[in-house]
Amino acid sequence: MHLPGTLGELKASGYKRVSVRDELRANLIKKLRASETLFPGILGYSETVIPQLVNAILSRHNIILLGLRGQAKSRIIRQLTELLDERIPVIAGSEVNDDPFHPISAYGRGQLELLGDKLALAWVNRDQRFVEKLATPDVTIADIIGDVDPIKAAKGGHLLSDELTIHYGLLPRANRGIFAINELP
Repeated sequence: MHLPGTLGELKASGYKRVSVRDELRANLIKKLRASETLFPGILGYSETVIPQLVNAILSRHNIILLGLRGQAKSRIIRQLTELLDERIPVIAGSEVNDDPFHPISAYGRGQLELLGDKLALAWVNRDQRFVEKLATPDVTIADIIGDVDPIKAAKGGHLLSDELTIHYGLLPRANRGIFAINELP
């Protein structure tokens, strides 16, 4: 299967962008209609947790899984990637999986403005769209959100207030994917 390599090719292919929540919902509906097992290897929750999770995904909600150790919370979260599309287009070189139609970063917006339909694309696999962070006591806001990178600023000749000086944390890097914080105290 040929994947479009530029924004112009992507537009010509008829590709329609959807939110992660709509993507999860649509793929869940396909699996339900095909009577596929939604969460293989998850036993004992078919009458409790799984129906509530299905309802949350169908309703496009955020999800918080609470429970004791060993209750398959992490396994369920990791299996949510199977409900993502196999791959999605992103702006090539973007640190934050910029949507080629609506980039969020200064880099992505600049590339779109500069190149237009000649904008180069990369394709990100569903497994690369899952970011998980273990909530240890040493986790900082910079780890999650990001921080100003003075070396990036100096090398690029940017002011520290310039968006291009940001070293993105895990949450922005999970853009257009699933972000999980695990083992909250």
